[in-house]
This record gives sequence, C-alpha cells and structure tokens, in this order.
Amino acid sequence: MAVVSAVLYARMGTSWWLFAALWLAPDLSMLGYLAGPCWGARIYNAIHTYVTPAALALCALLLHANVALAMALIWANHIGIDRLLGYGLKYADGFGYTHLGRVGKGTA
Repeated sequence: MAVVSAVLYARMGTSWWLFAALWLAPDLSMLGYLAGPCWGARIYNAIHTYVTPAALALCALLLHANVALAMALIWANHIGIDRLLGYGLKYADGFGYTHLGRVGKGTA
C-alpha cells in the first residue's frame, strides 16, 4: 500500500510539500491516549485503518476533488509505512501492544 499510494500520488502531480506537511497528521490520534489506553487505542485504530482513507478517496473520485484524493493517498501511505515499521492496530493494554506484535523497549 505504501508503494502504490506513493506512485498514485506522484502521478497526480500534487505538491510534495503537501505530502510532507500532512504525512504525520494521522499520528495526532495518539493524543487519544491522554484519555487512557482504552480510548487511545480506539481513536488510534479508527484513524489507522484503511476504511476511512478509502471512503475519502471514493468521495473524492465521485466529486472530482483532487485535494481530497491527495489527502487520502497521503493517509494511506502513512498507514502503509506504519505497517512496514511494525506499528499495527493497538490493543487497550497500551500503545506497545499491537496486532503485529509488541513494539517499543523491552520487546526482545
């Protein structure tokens, strides 16, 4: 997904400055952990699934909204890179417990 979304983004001809500026935006969902690990996991997972950027991309295609399509591709790229780095969907046990395994310090 990371490669496909980057290639599609490049073919759109949209500014790479926009890509760089918005690439970390999905990680703002980590602020949900301020409300506790259960809420943090719910909010993080809601933002880090492909469902929402796919819906945004579909709406953007139907409405011919290029900026929204670019945002959906950036979002999908972010999720894809997260998965490549081992950051999966979170469990309520804490940020380091993901569906891809444990991440962070002490994960020998």
